[in-house]
Amino acid sequence: MAESSDRPAPSPEILYDDGAVLVCVKPAGILSTDEPGGLPELLRDSLGEPQADIRTVHRLDRAVGGLMVLARGGEAAAALSRQIREGRFEKQYLAVVHGETGERDTLRDLMFRDKARKMSFVTDTPAKGVQEAVLHYETLWRRGGLSCVRIALETGRTHQIRVQFASRGWPLAGERKYCENPDSCPLALFSCGLAFDHPATGERMRFAHEPPAVWPWTLCEELNSELQETAVANKSFLGYNKI
Repeated sequence: MAESSDRPAPSPEILYDDGAVLVCVKPAGILSTDEPGGLPELLRDSLGEPQADIRTVHRLDRAVGGLMVLARGGEAAAALSRQIREGRFEKQYLAVVHGETGERDTLRDLMFRDKARKMSFVTDTPAKGVQEAVLHYETLWRRGGLSCVRIALETGRTHQIRVQFASRGWPLAGERKYCENPDSCPLALFSCGLAFDHPATGERMRFAHEPPAVWPWTLCEELNSELQETAVANKSFLGYNKI
């Protein structure tokens, strides 16, 4: 049964807004892009600024919640987009997966996007449209057949985290697109850290946020709090990202 269109969309939590950039926590279940019901529209509603020029410069899947930075205007959008292309825009994620992951590792695959099916796949064969996908992870805890991993993305392919872990027999808790699991929870993937240079001042900006206090994140709440403190303190992660 389709969800009622009358149900109000959850409001994003605004963490920072200085007229050039806006950092918020996107609720799971809403689109990142500027369309009816999308994140920019919800932010304009929250701010009471219906004409505000708020632009998406990076995306999270609809099912994924967590930190996002949006540009206020074209100049800031261009600067942030340039940082993404040059690899100076850093992102960290938390995920809870089924199975027992290694202590830490780099996952490197070739991925293909099937636009007709709106799905991505790992492949062994180089071909047109096939792109390399690379991420680095470390395991933070294991409980009851689940592992919590912290992830640094080196590339940003569509559904990359979900597909790379599922292809190794470690589907995310709550995953319904790439593996049928009996979980009743939402997809256990959360954007927990961002770092970028402020487009106007050049200052390095760092933000961290805990995942929601719902299962399976509640399996290790103390560690979730420590993760936020670590990110804010600017300690390095795996030698790749320095949020």
